[in-house]
Amino acid sequence: MIINHPLLGPRDVAEFVYLGDASLIDRPDWQEPGAEENFHDYLYLRNNPAGEHQELWYHEQGDRSWLVVTRNTLTHDILKVELARDVAKARGRGRDDGPQTSLVTATPANDDVLPEPAATAAGARR
Repeated sequence: MIINHPLLGPRDVAEFVYLGDASLIDRPDWQEPGAEENFHDYLYLRNNPAGEHQELWYHEQGDRSWLVVTRNTLTHDILKVELARDVAKARGRGRDDGPQTSLVTATPANDDVLPEPAATAAGARR
C-alpha cells in the first residue's frame, strides 16, 4: 500500500506505524462534567466501520509526522491524506499559536553568537 504523504509524496506503508481511529484527536476535556465516563469511552470504545474510515498513521521512518488517512476498509483504497495538525485545527483542537521565544536573546554584543553546547559525547567541554 502506498500513502501519498502531503509533504513528501508517495511513500511505502512500511515507513508508517498505524495508531488507530482518528477520533483519538478529539480527546475529552478532563474538567468537564462526566469526564470519567467520557475518558472511558475515549480509551476503550472504538467503531469498526466497513467502508470509509479516518485513521491515524505515524511516519516513523521519515519526517515523524502524524497523518490522518481516509481509507476504505473494504477495498484498502486511500481516499485522502492530511497532516493530523491540520485536521486537529479544523476540529478546533489546535494549540494556541502564541509568541515564539528564542533560547538565546540577541543583543548588539551577541547577535551573531551561537549558544555553546554543554558537553561532547566524552563529557569534555568544547
